[in-house]
Amino acid sequence: MRLGQFESAASTAPWAGVESEGDVVRLDEAADAAGVSLPADLRRILSEWEWSEKVDLALAHALETGTGLYDRAKLTQREPITDPQKVICVGLNYADHADEGGFDAPDEPVLFSKFPQSIVGPDEPVEWDPELTSEVDYEAELVAVIGERARNVDESEALEYVAGYTVGNDVSARDLQMADEQWVRGKSLDTFAPLGPDLVTPDEIDDIDALDIWAEVNGERLQDANTRHLIFDIADLVAFCSRAFTLEPGDLIYTGTPDGVGYFREPQVLLEDGDTMTIGIEGIGELTNTCRHT
Repeated sequence: MRLGQFESAASTAPWAGVESEGDVVRLDEAADAAGVSLPADLRRILSEWEWSEKVDLALAHALETGTGLYDRAKLTQREPITDPQKVICVGLNYADHADEGGFDAPDEPVLFSKFPQSIVGPDEPVEWDPELTSEVDYEAELVAVIGERARNVDESEALEYVAGYTVGNDVSARDLQMADEQWVRGKSLDTFAPLGPDLVTPDEIDDIDALDIWAEVNGERLQDANTRHLIFDIADLVAFCSRAFTLEPGDLIYTGTPDGVGYFREPQVLLEDGDTMTIGIEGIGELTNTCRHT
């Protein structure tokens, strides 16, 4: 299943839906008509007991009765998760990326965070003040979305706590990142965590550990790799994080970027006003955002 969040002209906040043949099923409306209850936004849906079964029921009812159907062409797609409790990021999780930056491959996951207000959806601008930062970079990343509270889980069971996957771009102000010698400020500027377009459930994906992943800037492919090259796979990361802190439904794990980022290329490829970034992951989708100076 592919779950997204949308807005109509009359919306006051994004709402969760499923696309079907040119329409979008608004899940809270369809669920109400089917005699079950679902919240409007996807993060809170993931906190519901047996949320997947309720979504299936709502979707089936909508397709049978026409309840809660909206014309896709009249909607704006937003990020699949708004206001997560945690945005966890993993650094140096592809050996070739560590090597291009002159770092040793880590012995255990390197974690940092981005602030939730950094999140923007597909086709929304990524913005920055050129007086604050002049070395902005792209990073293609697979993002795991937690679907069940997880604490001290074992690697063998960790994937059961993942609701699905989406595409992320860990946009980075490299000059701030390097100057601070820790990464939160350089990674957390407003709009620096593009996400989307859909949350794709695990049953839709043949092998999460063997997906092509790429980044293009103005149509030129600059990153081109595969998730098989992750040093720590999704199960490792979920288990590792859960031993340190409780993971909640809707929490995001940006799993790391492969080699080919602009800062370490020769010559460097740094983002400029008007540039367009597209991040793609096989079987999950493509996420496009345009850069804009403020």
